[in-house]
Amino acid sequence: MKAVQFRAHGRGPELVTLPDPVPGPGQVLLKVTAAGICHSDLSLMAAEPGTLSFAPPVTLGHEAAGVVEELGPGAAGVAVGDAVAVYGPWGCGVCRACAAGRENYCPHAAALGIRPPGLGSPGALAEYLIVDHPRHLVPLDGLDPVQAVPLTDAGLTPYHAVAESRHRLPPGSTAVVIGVGGLGHLAVQILRALTPARVIALDVTEERLSLARSSGAHEALLSDDAAPAALSGLTGGTGAAAVYDFVASPATTALAAGAVAADGHLAVLGIGRGSVPVAFGSLRPGVTVTVPYWGTRQELLDVLALARAGRLSTRTETFSLDQAPEAYRRLSEGGIVGRAVVVP
Repeated sequence: MKAVQFRAHGRGPELVTLPDPVPGPGQVLLKVTAAGICHSDLSLMAAEPGTLSFAPPVTLGHEAAGVVEELGPGAAGVAVGDAVAVYGPWGCGVCRACAAGRENYCPHAAALGIRPPGLGSPGALAEYLIVDHPRHLVPLDGLDPVQAVPLTDAGLTPYHAVAESRHRLPPGSTAVVIGVGGLGHLAVQILRALTPARVIALDVTEERLSLARSSGAHEALLSDDAAPAALSGLTGGTGAAAVYDFVASPATTALAAGAVAADGHLAVLGIGRGSVPVAFGSLRPGVTVTVPYWGTRQELLDVLALARAGRLSTRTETFSLDQAPEAYRRLSEGGIVGRAVVVP
């Protein structure tokens, strides 16, 4: 089969040919119908040797949708021909967190060598994908796989962040979304679907701000030197009840820290190596700072249900497997608006 792999540190993705995989006991083989491309893949490939929990080569792609092709011995709960999405943050399956469906916070996965597809285990940028257990498959129930596949991360991650903080956003409150890319444009829609808050979105290009407005943002601002004063003015000087930073560069985390209100909530979701100082006097009093990771299995069901109800729509651009290296190049240069999706 064709696959796109991270094969060596400091090198870009490479198209390779691999043997077709065969499912082992309890596993499921999917014929991939769509796979998302994410900034975190670029971070993997740029990482210094020895800094990751696994070594290349690895097939990329942690957003996956497909059709069940074959069941391994003992696998049950899905049938050949089922159209499914893949829940990516795999856990041990038996601890307290996993029993609650919160495998994204499994405390044992790393020690057991359990890694998400595309982030250590073979991923979805290939013609076929092995899924470790049927519990990690969710029915698409009529959703277009190209539209649905980004929801497994780009939709699930902001949904989790908003769901855990929605109590901070009563009528009359303000939520701020920094970065209107693959995750951010879905975050705007999720905030509109789940909360009555006014949504202010920030990014660095007019094209991204147009996407924010079409996604439902009440206000869209350039993220520049004038942004702190603009946010202060829009919130009457008190700040926003919740701020979601999908960039997390040093500049945006500083903007986020200054924009969050007293007793407010700041979620750092990007991978831009920015940080938020947490100490008395460094933030307004009562602020909570979180670093959400992916989401729960139930939340993935919720996200897909919102899509079926017409409340979530993903901006996508499609590529073939052969075109995936070019998609990554454009993503690294900021040339993808929304989410790049590979269709094998």
